[in-house]
Amino acid sequence: MKVKSILVSQPEPASDKSPYAKLKDKHKLKIDFRPFIHVEGVTAKDVRQQKIDFSNFDNIILTSRNAVDHFFRLTEEMRYKVPDSTKYFCQSEAVAFYLQKYVVYRKRKIYVGEKSIADLESTFKKYNKETYLLPTSDILKASLPELLDNMKINWTRAQLYKTVVSDLSDLRDVYYDILVFFSPSGIESLLKNFPDFEQNDTRIAVYGNTTIAAADQAKLRVDIKAPTPETPSMTMAIEKYINGNK
Repeated sequence: MKVKSILVSQPEPASDKSPYAKLKDKHKLKIDFRPFIHVEGVTAKDVRQQKIDFSNFDNIILTSRNAVDHFFRLTEEMRYKVPDSTKYFCQSEAVAFYLQKYVVYRKRKIYVGEKSIADLESTFKKYNKETYLLPTSDILKASLPELLDNMKINWTRAQLYKTVVSDLSDLRDVYYDILVFFSPSGIESLLKNFPDFEQNDTRIAVYGNTTIAAADQAKLRVDIKAPTPETPSMTMAIEKYINGNK
């Protein structure tokens, strides 16, 4: 079946040179973007109920821009001035660069992993007598706590924001040939918004094993999968599918 329209369950890329823009122009497609989930911050009261006292931590582990935003939002709400001596352990250069929104780089100790937090293991161990705070959402992959535990450092998780299902009621009568998902939460949002959803001719594209598992559990037919050795990106997987269905 020919593909004419695609809905991507993520925010629209900031650049008009994104792979989706190229895909759209090449195959004359209608591609829309709509986040199926969004992030909401917890309150200062919620933080206190978790028995989190920011003053007890020497170091902050930051894995995303959301973690950066909500950590500093709550320190401000709770009138806690983060000491200049605080060290920041950032998962990537993108997170470290974003940190400049809140701190002056030259006055702070900031450590950056080349690809992941695991790259900083030697630095973590250098400061293994100090305390670490890990700001997270309500959803956290088990691999990160396991990594930190294996390093034998004194760390504490603080849930400072949560993933919430977005209201998609305005899409009830809108049809797309392909729906694209990147997380189990996106699948959950589809089913919560449209509990009577029937797939019929709608193609489902999913990225990552956990998303594939969520789609299978929801009894959705998965037509497009990424990443694979042949198609490491979602746009490449979609293009391969389109070329095979002309």
